[in-house]
Amino acid sequence: MDPQTEIELQAAAFRRLQKHLMEDRTDAQNIDMMNLAGFCRNCLSRWYQEAANEKGIEMSKDEAREIFYGMTMAEWKANYQTDASPEKQAEFEVAFKENVTDKG
Repeated sequence: MDPQTEIELQAAAFRRLQKHLMEDRTDAQNIDMMNLAGFCRNCLSRWYQEAANEKGIEMSKDEAREIFYGMTMAEWKANYQTDASPEKQAEFEVAFKENVTDKG
């Protein structure tokens, strides 16, 4: 497979993942994704932002999230986010530290 085709297939797979999370499985909570898989929608939007920044494209965290979510975070939370139990929040603290926080 040539490199351009590989890039196009990777981009298509990313777009399908985004659609799946944003349209098909809005019930899958970010906290559950982070606790189980070590990443969530916010991670995906951050990786998008980091890729843009590496290409010299200035993009804020909020801009990247709005691109990925297709709406503001406030709108997403109001429409889809549910309350997390104290147990889930404690699991999240561990998962966030292990997967997101700079381990320096």
